[in-house]
Amino acid sequence: MDVNVTVREQETFFMTLRCSMLVAALATAVCQGAQAQTIDRLDLDYRSAQARLLERSDAIQGADADVRSKEAQKGSTSTLRRPTVEFEGQMIRYQKTLYLPLGPLADVAQDYSISDPLRFEIERTSTRPIVTATLPLYSGGQIPAAQAGAAAQLGQSRAERQIVIDNGLLQMTQLYFGQQLLERVRDVRRDALAGLERHVADALKLEQEGFISRAQRLQAQVARDDAARELEKAQADLASAQVALAGALRAPSGVDPVSPIFVIRQPLRSLDTYVDAALRAHPQLDRLGALEDQAEAGVALQRAKLRPTIYGFAQYNFDRRDTLLTDPDWSVGVGLRYTLFSGVGRSQAVQAARETVTQANAGLREARTQIEIGVTRSWNDAEAARRRFELTDTAITAAQENLRVQTLGYQEQQTTSLDVIDAQLGLARSRIQRAQAGYDFVVALAQLLHVSGQIATLPDYIDQGERVTP
Repeated sequence: MDVNVTVREQETFFMTLRCSMLVAALATAVCQGAQAQTIDRLDLDYRSAQARLLERSDAIQGADADVRSKEAQKGSTSTLRRPTVEFEGQMIRYQKTLYLPLGPLADVAQDYSISDPLRFEIERTSTRPIVTATLPLYSGGQIPAAQAGAAAQLGQSRAERQIVIDNGLLQMTQLYFGQQLLERVRDVRRDALAGLERHVADALKLEQEGFISRAQRLQAQVARDDAARELEKAQADLASAQVALAGALRAPSGVDPVSPIFVIRQPLRSLDTYVDAALRAHPQLDRLGALEDQAEAGVALQRAKLRPTIYGFAQYNFDRRDTLLTDPDWSVGVGLRYTLFSGVGRSQAVQAARETVTQANAGLREARTQIEIGVTRSWNDAEAARRRFELTDTAITAAQENLRVQTLGYQEQQTTSLDVIDAQLGLARSRIQRAQAGYDFVVALAQLLHVSGQIATLPDYIDQGERVTP
């Protein structure tokens, strides 16, 4: 017997044993860590997660604040036709010189050395407490234009809030079901590692008994080590996904999704149904429509500036005794204001506003086209994902049977270690592909509902769907 070969085999055996113990310790630590992390985690079905997002999202709260701001702004324009009442109080130190011609008395005044005309100087301090009321009678169309512009800004703000909500729901959907996909991947990797651990143990026994070569046993160890690295990567990916979902739902302790990945077996509704819904309810179209209304209001405002304005006014002086000679006790009247010349080219301003309307119209038409394209692409993606999932039904069954046959054949020395490894990895690959196909369907469906303005209805589809089993 070659003593060096025996020593090398013993070293290899103990090295393999230490590696196995290390992998087992790693798996135990990962399991314990996962159990520790589940403490106080929130169990949320999709509807609850959706409600939590709408309640706690900072982006949505910011959009709500903008809507309230625009509502207040619109409310402020509803009283533009009411009178404006202003109080003005002044304290004035002034000097006034008066000249009084003597007329026929001038000759007599000269006899007394009185100059003609008489000159008086008054120096005093006066207060001027005056209230002025102004009532617009005809604005040329500026008031209706301002009100229409404020209403359009409110419509834009509401549409933008809905866009923020829809985008948040789409992102949360991807994170919610993405975490479940990565949990499936972790479980599959863990099962694959456990299977390869058993295979390595069997290979060691067969090698010791002389039934297989050292190379075959090393193949099993290499595959087992690769599976351990894949499990570690799956654990890291899952940890990142858990942090992302917990952050989106403002749940520091973490979230455990309850609603499973699902697939709807029957075909989706017709493409035209989703296109019609998108053209009717997509918030981006509402936003662009509001911008078009603002542009129209801008044209009306610029045209109104070419017209005169008429207003009524009234003024009352509360201090009639201590007042200027030119200040009336009270006054009422009607005024007309019209700009004859201005540093701003008013006709060019009207033309600029009209071009803004043209731009808004073009943007709205382009958005309709892009939305129709997006709905069509998303509908095709969802249908393709649904059909792709159906093709995975038999793949797992075949992979399980192949692993069973290869394992029995290996034990009877009819197949090689590599055949068993390929079968083990093939089963893991089939299970992951099935979970991935289910996730792809959910994401494609969510994208279809998002682009058609119906992302909030996803829970109804979940209720109709079939759970994707591991």
